[in-house]
Amino acid sequence: MKASSMQIAIAGAGIAGLTAALAFARHGFSVRIFERSVQLSEVGAGIQVSSNATRILDRLGVLEAAQELAVQPDAIDLHRADSGRIIASVALGKAAIRRWGTPYITIHRADLHAVLVEAARAHPLIELETKARVCGAEFNPDGGATLSVEKDGAIKTTSCDLAVGADGVRSALRNTGRLTRPDRFSGYVAWRATTAAQNCSNVFAPSKVHAFLHRNFHLVAYPVRQGEIVNLVTIARMPAPEKIGTDAYRSLLPPSIIDGAADELDALVSELDTWLPWPINEVDHDAPWTDPAGLALIGDAAHAMGPYAAQGAVMAIEDAAALAASVAAQPDNLPRALARFEVVRRERVRNVVRRGSFNRFVWHASGPVAFGRDVVLALRRQESLAADFDWLYGYD
Repeated sequence: MKASSMQIAIAGAGIAGLTAALAFARHGFSVRIFERSVQLSEVGAGIQVSSNATRILDRLGVLEAAQELAVQPDAIDLHRADSGRIIASVALGKAAIRRWGTPYITIHRADLHAVLVEAARAHPLIELETKARVCGAEFNPDGGATLSVEKDGAIKTTSCDLAVGADGVRSALRNTGRLTRPDRFSGYVAWRATTAAQNCSNVFAPSKVHAFLHRNFHLVAYPVRQGEIVNLVTIARMPAPEKIGTDAYRSLLPPSIIDGAADELDALVSELDTWLPWPINEVDHDAPWTDPAGLALIGDAAHAMGPYAAQGAVMAIEDAAALAASVAAQPDNLPRALARFEVVRRERVRNVVRRGSFNRFVWHASGPVAFGRDVVLALRRQESLAADFDWLYGYD
């Protein structure tokens, strides 16, 4: 089958779905995106987009526009939260471009989303439909899938050769056939807030990514919006929402959670009244992501993971590019193309999940383990620390 005659339908117009649409269109496929929201906007605050994703955005022709709204931070600094002392630092900025080929940027999710929306709307092979919620899918006897789409209170159906579930952790398309499995609460909650960069200058350098480590929590801060504001994320272990009620998270705000932090950090966190809680849910990444009849899951729909390696959105971008490339390489044998995509991506995602689990353990370490962590990191040169990320940020 030629790319020009193959119909791709994507559920969800978030970062994953829009990147997939641009990637498929780049290979000559016709794409329809169905988005449940009335207006195309992205929730959340900042995200880190490492070099393994910015090289994909560059190939899709959107990196330059994203960079106009983003920041290239100078470094990643790891701190002890109780004293603020820097444990280790990994150079970014120009060093990231020299080492991994493309920049490491930090950007507001809404800004990146807006860039992707503009590119998708401008592409002649992409049709974007809002107020259209994909409810499910059934496979056709002769191949492909038929999606059930709710719009204006009515259900309509649309057929495609390949359906792509980019509809997030609560994916409707993940409830199809052998792909079915639930998401689950991870035991951690993230609180997000933003503040003016000038409010942070007496605590840390607003031009860097900072991670403050403590046995009970960790806090990450980095600049977005051309450095005008700083995004802050505090993550701590919490009971499941159904045990204490989601509203209870709003009374358990970071000022009470970061007990034991340095005074300057505590003061910064306490001054903010915009903290929003986000229970972190995960999806079993070892379960199937594709059905040979014509369905593939990408991003959080396939393998929602914790934010401990700052790779959630990045893995969605990688998934999107890899899926489009795999189908483009074998458009006349979709089952084989989907199988190849899943084999290649599964090993990659497993490695990233392992790294995230390691980071969570090390960042929340206490006692002798935390002391050993600090000593080992302090003895390593920046070049050696950067080399630890070659497999992750240098990936193509």
